Amino acid sequence: MSSTTAVDVVMPQMGVSVSEGTITKWNKQVGDTIEADETLLEISTDKVDTEVPSPASGVVTEILVPEGETVEVGTVLARIGGEGAAVAAASPPEPATQPAADAAEASASEGQAAPDQPAEAPVPAPAQEASGNGKSFVSPVVARIASEHGIDPSQVPGTGNGGRVTKRDIQAFIDSGGSAQPAAPPQPAAPAPTPAHTPPAAPQQAPTSQEPQAPGVGEQFEPMSAMRKGIADHMRRSLDTSAHVTSAIEVDMSKVVQIRGKLKKEYEAAYGVNPTYLAFIARATAETLRDYPWVNGELRGDKIVTRNYVNLGFAVELADGKGLIVPVVKNAETLNLLGMAKAIADIAKRARDKQLAPDDVTGGTFTITNPGGYGTFHGTPVISQPQAGILGTYAIVKRPWVITDENGADAIAIRSMMNLTLTYDHRLVDGALAGRFLRDLRERLQTWGESDY
Repeated sequence: MSSTTAVDVVMPQMGVSVSEGTITKWNKQVGDTIEADETLLEISTDKVDTEVPSPASGVVTEILVPEGETVEVGTVLARIGGEGAAVAAASPPEPATQPAADAAEASASEGQAAPDQPAEAPVPAPAQEASGNGKSFVSPVVARIASEHGIDPSQVPGTGNGGRVTKRDIQAFIDSGGSAQPAAPPQPAAPAPTPAHTPPAAPQQAPTSQEPQAPGVGEQFEPMSAMRKGIADHMRRSLDTSAHVTSAIEVDMSKVVQIRGKLKKEYEAAYGVNPTYLAFIARATAETLRDYPWVNGELRGDKIVTRNYVNLGFAVELADGKGLIVPVVKNAETLNLLGMAKAIADIAKRARDKQLAPDDVTGGTFTITNPGGYGTFHGTPVISQPQAGILGTYAIVKRPWVITDENGADAIAIRSMMNLTLTYDHRLVDGALAGRFLRDLRERLQTWGESDY
């Protein structure tokens, strides 16, 4: 039933550490009819791309935020229903909970989730002090970064609402080599020059604009999506935070190849799921992580966090290779091989179909990335903060390999070999510990038996 009262569609809260989102596509336009729970628009954040369903049935009477614009959580995006006809788009209102968004931003910068905010009716944000440039208010995290680098936030180009300087703005300013210039002390007024002697004009300083150089011949600009910006920020922050070290090991996957060949038809016929090599590796990884709590842990300040559960994240490529998301399988240590295969297939499909919920991309304790499907044999992945490690899985290739037979004699055989890499945070995990983890993971994969199903 159509609504006779206008219903606001607002930018949803896609996780406690997400304070803004970008409109990537409107599926309906002003004047179109829409049913409740039908997809109205698609949004992108630095954590997830997702579809936003309509909160009511009726006619779309207003679209207030165009495609490509980034707005904060709580911003009214559109209106559905009501007695009036469509009206001209108005400027989106200020977000309802600016302090909460700033708290989430500050928490995210420390690698911790912000505390859940109680559900309350929206409260108008307090007016900011006038400053002429709209940037008088900065969040605590922005203020801290500015103080650490001796930067005046008013010198930083702001991309937030009203020109507000965001954490991403000030980090980009620092990365580009920008720095605050100390205020020059007042100089005494110089006497007016006589007509007989006119001093030369002072040379003009080069502009300090942060605008990129215009594209050259054969080049073109392509705007970064909110997800791409989020990936860039997260990867740079990870390299600045953790002491990255990568160790590698070779694994004879011949037994896994044999068992998978036996199970593939059975699993596909009975359960509609393909037992991929990734499922075998994930199952063995979850078991091994239980014996290595520091590899499954994190540093939180000067405390080491360990856990009795394993939440495995899996790097999933999105369309055209222009995005990457890491959905999480919770309590992976409780899953057998079939359960792991189902869970991986489910989150990968929902990631590509933009059906992930905020909870699906949070809470990971360890990540697996699988570029081996494209034939790569080695890599050095970047750790997903605040985790302590990430496992890289690579192509399975047949190679001559020296084996020892039952009589203790060496022989050369053709084996299905795979390289695994563990990139770890050397602040927490030492090389010996990483080596033992890889050794035990290899042993589980090379001795896979029916009890491991």
